[in-house]
Amino acid sequence: MSTVATSTAGATSATRQPTTRKHDTPWRRRLPLLPALIFVIVLTQLPFAATLVVSFIHWNAYYPDDIAFAGVDNFVRVFTDVNARSAVIVTIVLTVAVVLISLVLGMAIAMLLDRRFGGRSVVRTLMIAPFLVVPIAAALLWKHALYNPEYGLFNGLLTLVLGKDAPQPDWVGAMPLPSLIIALVWQWTPFMMLILLAGLQSRPLDVVEAARIDGAGAWQIFVNMTLPHMRRYIELSVLLGSIYVVQNFDHVFTITGGASGSANLPFYIYQTFYTAQDYGRASAAGVVTVIGTLIIAMLALRTVFSMFKEESR
Repeated sequence: MSTVATSTAGATSATRQPTTRKHDTPWRRRLPLLPALIFVIVLTQLPFAATLVVSFIHWNAYYPDDIAFAGVDNFVRVFTDVNARSAVIVTIVLTVAVVLISLVLGMAIAMLLDRRFGGRSVVRTLMIAPFLVVPIAAALLWKHALYNPEYGLFNGLLTLVLGKDAPQPDWVGAMPLPSLIIALVWQWTPFMMLILLAGLQSRPLDVVEAARIDGAGAWQIFVNMTLPHMRRYIELSVLLGSIYVVQNFDHVFTITGGASGSANLPFYIYQTFYTAQDYGRASAAGVVTVIGTLIIAMLALRTVFSMFKEESR
């Protein structure tokens, strides 16, 4: 009887032990991530919470004695301010132009790099190089080394081709927004190219070869097979590119300084905070920008998750 009881007790403990481990395993797995989670919350969410609180307060450093609860007045001022509306329009135009041009160029370069040729790895590394440059350094490069009307490369090429009497235009002063678009396209095209190249290399090549054997041309294969396969990668490129370009501040601040109607929303926030010292309105504009960016980020995450689901099937 004692042997039976012992075996029964051992069996009972053996059946209970996995249940205890089953309940403990998720927490044991998540525990090492707790310091990182706390760090992220302290670094990102607490400043955002403080910004959200300040956005409901009348707080201008020029009038330190006139601090009071503002309700939604700061948000109303942001949406009714002429400069804010102009900054929103510039942000939309800048983002759409940079993302679309970078997407088209990135797709073209990815199609070329998807072919086999000598030195392909070296060319890929060179094509990625602009994306690895620090944004402020890239902006300084374009402003001084390329756009400068006195010693810039563009005016130097004009002199070399057309002679000493060649015009020496002030590129930034004459066309500030196109100057920003060109500089940003140069830096973000490699980003698009990387994502699209990964999508091209995941194509089922046997199906493509079968289509070629059946007489399909390059354009037919691209339209009917490549583009449908690349749809998720194109969506991901557009959404991630939009997230980054919407928040761009370095190029606007460095190249144009927000002059001639080239100020985007991040630069408007900087002007409101630093120049006008209106902390409440600047915080409200920052909250609006964060909300817009979060909406784009949610769409990007849905795209990524849908890609993972399709690959797991």
